[in-house]
Amino acid sequence: MDESLMDQSSESDNNPKIVERQNYQNNNNFYKIYTEEFDEISKAEKLETNEEMIRLRKNLDQQLTSFQNIVVKLANKLQRQLLAKQNRSWHFDLEEGLLDSSKLTRVIIDPFNSLSFKKEKNTEFKDTVVTLLIDNSGSMRGRPITIAALCADILSRTLERCAVKVEILGFTTKNWKGGQSREKWNLNNKPANPGRLNDLRHIIYKSADSPWRQSKKNIALMLKEGLLKENIDGEAIKWALNRIKKRKEERKIIMVISDGAPVDDSTLSTNPGDYLEKNLKKTVKFVEDKTNIEILAIGIGHDVSRYYSKAIKIADIQELGDVMIDQLGNLVGKKTSRSLN
Repeated sequence: MDESLMDQSSESDNNPKIVERQNYQNNNNFYKIYTEEFDEISKAEKLETNEEMIRLRKNLDQQLTSFQNIVVKLANKLQRQLLAKQNRSWHFDLEEGLLDSSKLTRVIIDPFNSLSFKKEKNTEFKDTVVTLLIDNSGSMRGRPITIAALCADILSRTLERCAVKVEILGFTTKNWKGGQSREKWNLNNKPANPGRLNDLRHIIYKSADSPWRQSKKNIALMLKEGLLKENIDGEAIKWALNRIKKRKEERKIIMVISDGAPVDDSTLSTNPGDYLEKNLKKTVKFVEDKTNIEILAIGIGHDVSRYYSKAIKIADIQELGDVMIDQLGNLVGKKTSRSLN
């Protein structure tokens, strides 16, 4: 190697400013997690007493009563959409059933040919699974999370009637301001660019194989005061993706319901300001380009199209149910032609 190049290389290795800039660029190019030691994946029923879950469910049922007309309308609309998109196929050349008019000409030509009958095959959407991934951040508190819970409840019941499996997941953090992860970081002399610096809490409200009746209490946990904290969307989507990938159904759909950008003050105060957004974009792009799983986002009051190719913004929370129904009807009613890479 030329001596001058060696000198430059040696100089850059020893120049603190250049080393710091290179480390910053390297750290900015990939997502890392300071520690997963305090992360939690919990079933909803493990996070609260049975008595409190019953109280929350009664509260949700009271809300449902005031939305009863909307509930019936949405349920009927989705069911009609799914059944209308159902591909009709038939068993032919049967001895009984509906008369197959396409075969009548051969009987006219030769009366000794017998009549032919057909029966429609049962082609319900038994090869579809839908994951509803709901932002459980503090900014969703109040009316947004109530409507999200109501719509999740309605969709779960309706899709179950249409033989479509539904999983309902939520994502937040265990603490504000970083929790135990940040405490550990403080004790370790606060290394620079620590990556994600909070304790995740991912919640399973309803697994895909659980009937709605068994899980209906769990859905109401979203209304619990104090549950909603920060939102780290990229890791939540990766978690939902890993769960749905294990399913055997042919059609797999993830619907994300959020009210904006990922926010975790502890992480963003110790990393570049777009750290969580970059990871969200990268994760969504991977799902869209590298898997056969459909992903769609509904932004409540915020445009999330900068993260998702398929994204819808709703200004009024009242629109959520209708939009969810329309988009699910469209997605469930078609087959994706993409193949896994």
